[in-house]
Amino acid sequence: MFRYKTKNRTAKDNLRIATLLSFVAGMVNVAGFLSVRQLTTNVTGHFAFFIGEVYHMDVWRGMVYFLFVFFFLLGSFFSGLLIEWISRKSEWYVYVIPVLIETLILACVAFYSEILLENNANLIAYLLLFAMGLQNSLVTLISNSVVRTTHLTGLFTDLGIEFSQLFFYKSATHKKKLLSSIRLRFFIIVFFLLGGVVSGLFYYRFELRILYFSAGLLVFGLFYDQLRIRLNLLKRNIRQHGVLRKWERGE
Repeated sequence: MFRYKTKNRTAKDNLRIATLLSFVAGMVNVAGFLSVRQLTTNVTGHFAFFIGEVYHMDVWRGMVYFLFVFFFLLGSFFSGLLIEWISRKSEWYVYVIPVLIETLILACVAFYSEILLENNANLIAYLLLFAMGLQNSLVTLISNSVVRTTHLTGLFTDLGIEFSQLFFYKSATHKKKLLSSIRLRFFIIVFFLLGGVVSGLFYYRFELRILYFSAGLLVFGLFYDQLRIRLNLLKRNIRQHGVLRKWERGE
């Protein structure tokens, strides 16, 4: 899920990572909004507010919105930089470290949430936007820009285009490809919404501690990835051992 190179990825790999990360993004989106009344998974609205505050000559408030945009950009930049740097040393854990960093950020926000809300609520938004920028860059690089999980505007645009193309592409190959893409985008949207619903239902009981669950899901994804790879290696070794035994018997 996290580890496969682009050329070896399958539609199932993209679907697995899309459902996991879109669910996490949905949880962060709602938890961030309910806690600090700011969007923490995308920056479109923040950019508009930044321009509006600059227009009204409220420079300080404008800088706050600018920093929201900047931290999302910084997270994306840091993720891309880290992946490129690690890939030149070892491709084995190239995507694991960015996921662990995102997990650590979410866990820290959950742990220090009361202190942050009391002293600097905007810092919560900065950290969550950084984490979501990191995640969006990560999944974009893993899937070769097929999967994006932190906001829905582009997804609905792509979904509308692909639905319209179903009326024109009649060949079985094109239809199969389109339906696979539509299915992927549908799952991202559904799991983003489900993550938001879960976060909303449990926020007033756990508040930002709900982000522990988001961090746990990321850790689960890494362990699942490790387990699946080890099982595949075991199956391959068993298969190769069986072939070797047949060859030794002359079969």
